[in-house]
Parts: sequence; C-alpha cells; structure tokens
Amino acid sequence: RQRHSLPSPPSSLEGNKPGFPKKILANNLEEKHMCNSCLKILRRPLQAQCGHRFCSFCFNKIVSSGPHKCSACIKEDLFEDPTSILKEGGAFPDNAARREVEALSAVCPNEGCPWTGNIKEYEVNHEGKCDFMIILCPSCKELMRTNELERHNERECPERTLNCKYCKEPFHFKNIKAHDEICPKYPMICEGCAKKKIPREKYVDHIKFCSKFRAPCRFHVVGCDMSVSGLYFIITIWMPPVSLLGEIGVDFLSLPVFVAELSRRCQELELKVGTFENIVCVLNREMERSSTTIEAYNRQHRLDQDKVEILNNKVRQLERTVGLRDLSIVEMEGNIREMSAATFDGIFVWKISDFTKKRQDAVAGRAPAMFSPAFFTSKYGYKMCLRIYLNGDGTGRASHLSLFFVVMRGHSDALLKWPFNQKVTLMLLDQNNREHIIDAFRPDISSSSFQRPVSDMNIASGCPLFCPLPKLDTKNSYIRDDTIFIKAIVDLTGL
Repeated sequence: RQRHSLPSPPSSLEGNKPGFPKKILANNLEEKHMCNSCLKILRRPLQAQCGHRFCSFCFNKIVSSGPHKCSACIKEDLFEDPTSILKEGGAFPDNAARREVEALSAVCPNEGCPWTGNIKEYEVNHEGKCDFMIILCPSCKELMRTNELERHNERECPERTLNCKYCKEPFHFKNIKAHDEICPKYPMICEGCAKKKIPREKYVDHIKFCSKFRAPCRFHVVGCDMSVSGLYFIITIWMPPVSLLGEIGVDFLSLPVFVAELSRRCQELELKVGTFENIVCVLNREMERSSTTIEAYNRQHRLDQDKVEILNNKVRQLERTVGLRDLSIVEMEGNIREMSAATFDGIFVWKISDFTKKRQDAVAGRAPAMFSPAFFTSKYGYKMCLRIYLNGDGTGRASHLSLFFVVMRGHSDALLKWPFNQKVTLMLLDQNNREHIIDAFRPDISSSSFQRPVSDMNIASGCPLFCPLPKLDTKNSYIRDDTIFIKAIVDLTGL
C-alpha cells in the first residue's frame, strides 16, 4: 500500500507569528480556539494527527528541531504512539477553525484605541498599525504612542539630528549652541557699521576694512584707552609702533620687562576667560537639563489629559449602560406586573381605580383610552386584553363608556385555531351584585380583528355604546371608593 503523508504546513510570511493575544477578544475565549503551545488565540491553525490545534508558527517551531511528543496529549493523559508525535508534515491546515477564529469579535488591546471589528480585520488592517501602540524611540529610547513619534522626532527628541540652516551641516539638537559658536556661515553683526548677516568666515575680512569699526588698543590691559579702526587694529597686531611704546612710557631697555608683564597679564586673562567659559558651559548644561525636564513634564501632562479623556469616555459609556439597564429593569417590572395580573381560564376581572381622575384625563384628551393587562384562555391558549374609553369612542364619544376586546400576539399562536371564534361576554360589575351591565358578541370571523395577529395586537372590536355615561354620573353602585370593575368571559367551548 502507498502511504500518504499530510500536507506540509504553510511556510509563507502569513504564518511567521505566534497566536493573537487573548485580550483582543471582545468575548470570553473558548478552549477550542486556543493554541496548545503558546496558549494564545490560534493564528493560521494547524491540526496535528492527535487532533490538537497549534498556530502554524508554533507547530513549525516545535518540529524544527525534530519530532516531539504532544504536550497536550501528555497533559490530558491521551498520549498514543505514533499519533501523538509531532513531526514535520504531520499536521494539516484547519480551515474550519481558522474561519471560526477570524470571525470572532475583536477589540484593540492598546489603551485608548476605539477600534472594533473581527480578528480577520484586526490582522489585515489594524495589527501593527494602531496609532495607540506603545513603541520605543530608536534614538533616545523613550516610550510613546505611534501617533506621537513624528512629533517627538521633529520637536522633542534630545537626540534628533538637525541640519544647520546656515551651513547645512548636520548636528545633534543638544549641540545646537556649540555649533552656533563655530558655524562658519553663522550671521554676525558688525559693531561699527551695524551691517547684519555677515558670515563668521568673512567677519575678520569685513572689520579689516570697516572704517567705522573701533577696537580697543591691544595694550589696553596696561592702561592704553585708545580705540583704533579695524585696519589699524590689524596692522598693530603685527607691527607695534615705536612711537606708541614711547607715549606710554616704555623704553627699549625695559621692553623685555614690559613684555613679561604683558604676558603675565595675558595669562591671567586667559585663566579668567577659561573660568568664565566653564561657568557658561555649566549654565548651558543646566539650561538644557531644565528644558528637558520641562518637556518631560509637558509630555506627561499630555498623557494625563489623554487618560482623563479616556476615563471620561468610559464614564459616559457606563452611564449609557446603566441607563439601558434601568430601561430593561422597568420593562421587566412591567412584564412581571402583567404576568402577575394574568389569568389562564378565559375569565378576567379588571380593577380600574382613581376613576374620577382617569375619566377627567379622557375628557380632556390626555389619555382617551386604557389597555388592561393580558389574560389567556389557557397557559398555551389565546392571548387577549381589554381596551376601555372612559369618555367613549366613535358613535359613543362623549355619551357612552366604550369597551372593546383585543386579540394579541402570543407565543403559542402557531398551535391555535384561527380565526378566533369564541363567544365573548363583557360586564361592568354592580358592586352590590344586583344589576350588572352585560354585553356579549360572537366574533365576525371575516374581520381582521380575529385573524392570527401579525403585530403585537389586532384592531379592537367590541361595544362603543357599552354603558351610557349619565348612568355613571348619578348615584350608582358601579363606582365605589372611586373604583370600577370590568369583567370579561371568553367561552371555552370547543377549545
């Protein structure tokens, strides 16, 4: 016999990741959708010969070093050789499980992201592309969201590289001041003629020939207070005039002493300059540190604001949920009241209290009609209710109390005989049990009022001239303690 091996698992890029994290699921994770290796949600599931499922990536990783025993079989005490041995070519793509997994509802696991969809849409359109994903800045190693990286690189990263707008050479942002001190194209201002935007590399050439530039004499450290032009300043650097030495009282014999003193004072000045430069460097570092701290505080403030907004959204969502729950509770309480008032023998007595107020509301048009709770011919029988107009309806408006019978849609309608054809008796009860007001009718089976309901209730049918209103306005025994009782009897013959 020829032996057929199972197809090799996929080796394309689509299977080069372990399972999806559990927290992307909108609902609870079922065990059948979990990889038996990484214990996450299956990605590109493979089913081994033993029946256990693995992510394509996880299975290939397990068998890459040779055959292995299935840990799930061992754990479940189902190990059986050779079917429980995982080896290359020993699993096939489980497309049914893959379709089930990819159809599961998913949410983005990154805090603050509103994305929802299914796992397939998450993998194709959202995974690795979420603006709320936390990443590491490659330069300064700071953590941030993806949608903040561009702004961080452009404005905040202390290690970002800039191009000098003058010489176009690149430098790190933290060295911007040091670069400005040496940039050959940095614009300078002549202190003599006030000319602006002189590149540093051409500044010396400018002051050589600037007639308005004045510089202190190179001997001002020993008392000369004379200012000289740029050209004269340059010349005297290289050609110290004998006459000037004579003017300040220095003869040729004492020139070596004068030079030594001048050198000593220059050294002192150089030391002072060096000290000041060190102080300036320390201050610059402190300023940079303070600037970095302020930027960090600002960034944290923005993150805190984002968190506050997220919490506000959650509060609003919870408020909506509570509102929906309240509506559900009110609806359930209504259903409970309705069920507690229901009867299941075709006989129903409806107590209407606060009759005077309800009658006034009907006359004013605020509540012209009232529905009774539902009642039934049996537990699985017809569902019905009554509808009353305390100021009349149709031909009985403003002259009679109108009472109608309504067939409602019930759970067992498919099992019942249609159209409804049972005799109905309606009564306004005399609370002295002497003279009840009674009306009865047998349904017109051609009327839509008695066909199987296609909505919550059919059109009401009954007695628009049930009881004259003057009969209720005079002293009577139908109203007692501002309450009346309506009774309905459905004939159960033939059911």
